[in-house]
Amino acid sequence: MEKKTVNIDENTEVELVTVNTLIIGSGAAALNCAEHLHELGIKDVALATDKLGAGTSNNSGSDKQTYYKLGVFGDVQDSPVEFAHSLYDGGMMHGDLAYIEALGSVPEFFHLVRNGVGFPYNSYGAYVGYKTDHDPRQRATSAGPRTSMQMFEGALKQVKKNNTAVFDRHEIIALLTSEEDGEKRVIGAAALKPGQNGQNGNEELVLFNCENVVMATGGPGEMYETSVYPRGQIGSHGLALEIGAVANNLGESQYGLASTNFRWNLSGTYQQVIPCYYSTNPEGGDVRYFLNDYFHDMGRLASNVFLKGYQWPFHAARLQNMGSSIVDFAVFNETNAGRTVWMDFRQNPVAGGGLEEFKFDSLSEEARTYLENSGATQDTPIERLKHMNMPSIEIYADNDIDLTSEPIPVAVCAQHSNGGLRGNTWWESNIKHLFPIGEVNGTHGIRPGGSALNSGQVGGLRAAQYIANVYNGAPLNPGTFIKACKSGLDRVKDRIRSYTDAGQAALKNQQVRAEIQERMTRYGAFIRSYDGVSKALKEAGELYEKICRDGIRTDESSGLKQAFRNQHLCLTHIAFLETIKAYIERGGGSRGGYVVEDPQSRLTVKTKKGEDLPHREENAEMKKEILETSLAKDGEFQVKPVNVRPLPEDNSWYETVWREWREGNIFK
Repeated sequence: MEKKTVNIDENTEVELVTVNTLIIGSGAAALNCAEHLHELGIKDVALATDKLGAGTSNNSGSDKQTYYKLGVFGDVQDSPVEFAHSLYDGGMMHGDLAYIEALGSVPEFFHLVRNGVGFPYNSYGAYVGYKTDHDPRQRATSAGPRTSMQMFEGALKQVKKNNTAVFDRHEIIALLTSEEDGEKRVIGAAALKPGQNGQNGNEELVLFNCENVVMATGGPGEMYETSVYPRGQIGSHGLALEIGAVANNLGESQYGLASTNFRWNLSGTYQQVIPCYYSTNPEGGDVRYFLNDYFHDMGRLASNVFLKGYQWPFHAARLQNMGSSIVDFAVFNETNAGRTVWMDFRQNPVAGGGLEEFKFDSLSEEARTYLENSGATQDTPIERLKHMNMPSIEIYADNDIDLTSEPIPVAVCAQHSNGGLRGNTWWESNIKHLFPIGEVNGTHGIRPGGSALNSGQVGGLRAAQYIANVYNGAPLNPGTFIKACKSGLDRVKDRIRSYTDAGQAALKNQQVRAEIQERMTRYGAFIRSYDGVSKALKEAGELYEKICRDGIRTDESSGLKQAFRNQHLCLTHIAFLETIKAYIERGGGSRGGYVVEDPQSRLTVKTKKGEDLPHREENAEMKKEILETSLAKDGEFQVKPVNVRPLPEDNSWYETVWREWREGNIFK
C-alpha cells in the first residue's frame, strides 16, 4: 500500500491511497474477506469504514442468533444438494449460488469456530443443530444472542494480527470507474474523512486507487422509520446503482417483531415463553389486551405467541387459518392507530373479552410439549425465560433495561433485506472488479433463518479466491488513475459544491431522511398496494429531483457526509419502490415477508374481529424469476425479470477437476 499527496486540479490537493483491494465496510462479511485475502497471499488490502464496529454484525442479534449450515452431527442425513434445495425452493434464488453457499457452509462454519465463535458442542465434539424457520433439517446453530458480534470480534482480531490497514472514519462517497475492453470496471473510490484535529466539519477528500473493490456495507436499514437495524445503517446501494450496477430482488425484505427502545429482534425464546402483549395510548393510559379481540380462545392466542418463536418473521401465508402472523397484524393495527404496543414478561396473557385465564393445558400439543421438554413450566414468562435463556435477559440488562421489572415497547420492524446487488458465482458484479458481499449482495430469496450469515461468509471467501487467482495485478499508477477517473472526480466535486453552496430552498439532511423513512414504512414495508407504491414512487422521484436541483443543506456537524448518504439513500429507495411496483404490475401477489392489498381479492384475514385486509394470493410462478433493477443512461430505472438458473448437476470427476484447478480454468 502506498500513500501520497496528488493534485486533482489546480486548486485541489488530496491524499491518494494505492492498494490492490479496497474493502468497504467492517462487519463480519468484510472482515472475513480480508482474512481470506491475507491467507491466499493478497496482503495489499485496506478496509475503509465510517465507524469501526458500528455495523449490523456488531450491533444486532436475537434470543439465540442463528447460523445456518450443513447438518454435521449424529445420523442427520444431509448433503450439499439437499441444503441447496432449502435455499432454492423458497424462490428467487439462482440454483448455482444456492449450491455454492451449501458447499461453503461447512468450511466457513469451522473457520468461525477456529476464530473463537462459541458454537456449542457435546461431549463427542458434535456441533448439534436445531430447526429454524423454513428448515427441513436440524441445520441451525447459535453462539447465543451475540453470534454475529462474536463473528465480528473473532475476525477483527485476525485482521489486526495480519496488520491489514483500516481507514476508520472514512465515508466512501463515490465509486470511480473506467472502460476496459468495452466494459465498465471499478478502479477506485472517493471518501471523506474528518478535517483538522480529527473533528467533523470541513471534511477532507481522500482517493483510493485500487484493482478491486469489495462492498460489504450491509442493508439499507435507515430507509425505514420502524426498523430494528442499528441506527445509521445505510447500506450504500446507491453508490453502486449510480454507476450502473444491477440489483436483484429489491422488493424482498423481512420484517419481524422487535423492541424499539433498544433495537433487538424478539424471536425464539422471547416468544416461546408466551409473554403478555398489550397497548396503551401515547400518554401510557387506556391499557388494552388487544390480542383478545383477534382470537376466540386463550389456547389459540397463547399458542400463536409461542409459534412466533420459530415463525418469527412476518409471513403472508401465516395470516390464514388463524396462523401466527395474526400477532404481527394485530400489533401493526395498534401502532398504526397511534398506540404503543408493549411486551410484558412479568405476566401471562390476560383474560378478558370472552377469553379464559391462561393455562398450560389449553396450549397446542406442539407448544405444551416443547415447554415441558424444556422444563419451562414456571408460573410467569420471566421465570420461564430465566430457565431457558438467561443471556436473552442479560443482553437487555447490558442496555439498562430490566425485563424482570418493566415492559418493553415493540413493533413490527424492518429487519433484513433479501435483495441487493447482483453477483455472479464468484460474487462479482456486472461492474467488473466490484464484489458485493454480505447483505448488500442480492442472493437472498425466501430462505431458512440464519442463512444470511452463512451467505456473507461464503461470499467473502469466493470474492477473495477470485481476486487472489485472477485480479491480483497492480493498480494503475497514480497519474494514469487520476486521468482515468477525471469525469468521476468532476462529478464528486460538483456534488460537494451543490451541498456546500445550497441555499434556503434546499432541504436539510434530517428532512430528507425523515421523508424517506416515513414513505418506506408507510408504503414499502410488509403491507403494500399498487396505488400506495405508485404514489410513493412519484413523491420519491420529486424528492430526488429537488436534491439534484437544489442540493442538501449541510448546516450541522458532519453534514457533508450525511448529505452524500441521504442522496444515495434517496436513490436506493426509488430503486426499491420501482421494483415493488413492477412486481405488482406483473401480477405478483402476497408472498414471504409482505402482503399485496387488493380490494378485489377474495383472500382476507379472518379473525374474531371479522374479515379484514383483502389481498392477493401468491403467484407461485413468479418464484421462478428474479427482478433485476438497474439505472439506465437516461436516469430512469429499468426492471426486468430473469429466470432463475436451476440447481446444477455436479457429476465432477476428480482427475478432470484437479487438472482444471491446477491450470486455473475453474475461474474462467
